[in-house]
Amino acid sequence: MSSKRWALAGGVILAVSLATPLSSAAAAAEPAPQSASPSVPPAVIDAMERDLGLSEAQVVTRLANEERAAATESALSSQLGGSYGGAWLNADATKLNVATTDAAAAQAISARGAQPVVVQRSLADLDAVKQKLDQAPRKAKNSATLWYVDVTTNTVSVQAPTVEAAEALVAAAGVDRGAVSVAATAEQPTLFINIIGGAPYYIGSSRCSVGFPVTKGSVQGFTTAGHCGRAGNRTSNPAGTFQGSSFPGNDYAWVAADSGNTATPYVRGSGGANVTVRGSTQASVGASICRSGSTTGWRCGTIQQHNASVRYSQGTVTGLTRTSACAEPGDSGGSFISGNQAQGMTSGGSGNCSVGGTTYHQPVNEALSAYGLTLRTG
Repeated sequence: MSSKRWALAGGVILAVSLATPLSSAAAAAEPAPQSASPSVPPAVIDAMERDLGLSEAQVVTRLANEERAAATESALSSQLGGSYGGAWLNADATKLNVATTDAAAAQAISARGAQPVVVQRSLADLDAVKQKLDQAPRKAKNSATLWYVDVTTNTVSVQAPTVEAAEALVAAAGVDRGAVSVAATAEQPTLFINIIGGAPYYIGSSRCSVGFPVTKGSVQGFTTAGHCGRAGNRTSNPAGTFQGSSFPGNDYAWVAADSGNTATPYVRGSGGANVTVRGSTQASVGASICRSGSTTGWRCGTIQQHNASVRYSQGTVTGLTRTSACAEPGDSGGSFISGNQAQGMTSGGSGNCSVGGTTYHQPVNEALSAYGLTLRTG
């Protein structure tokens, strides 16, 4: 890794669609989240340069824009209430689009420096459609590959090996056909677990990757993927015991480490350098994201959708985030991080890091809440 600086990421504002800078009033209304750090770790810069084709200056600018977008998205989702239709960044993260079913809310969106988009369905409406798909008969779901809320098109996308198979799930779920888009896909998601063995931790002869170091009271441990082990399973390197595991349905677990192991606030970055975790604010659709795993190391991409349901051969997992970062077997359970904010643990995906692929992660905040865990931050 080249000798990068810790680059300052403050003071760069999010532009609106006409390249008009945010007003000082809008900027003052949306301070950066308290949990975010003003610095960009060198490992993040290196990996984003490699995987997203950015210069160092573009990385710093993008991360600053994404941090601001997350704060704006959070504020507007609360302000708009039932009319909120979701939010997404454009390709270079210079514009935050915020959807609403209420045309009268456009002015409030613009006042915060975002681009209003008037849509037919609210995010709650789309989530309700997806929930019906999640609850469809198992036979119908087994014919599909994945389904997710796509805020950029204001629909729920259903993908399967054939359009007919996707339509079959839509029909079985009894959802409004106008709220759904269907497509054929060649994706065949599989879980990133490896029987070969290796670092950083084992479950018997299987290998997975540490997600995020956590504590529960005085107990130290880490999150990982639920498909990596069941409650009571022992791990080695580090040694510990699975305390809870949820898979399928979800794909999260946590391991209590044996005495002598210390949970740190770090994720292994590019070239083995540590990236410090500062919090767990969810990043926007379109934001950059990097993942760390024991097979392919540090890889970056962008967030494509939140709240995706993915059918693996072992069962369907809901509430996953879909990304363009690649991964391979053995990376399961590993960390997904956007800037310095923890996002989730690697679940599965398709493709590989030679030809590229799609990878899904289980949001970390759900696991923290389910088990009463505290994320280690620095």
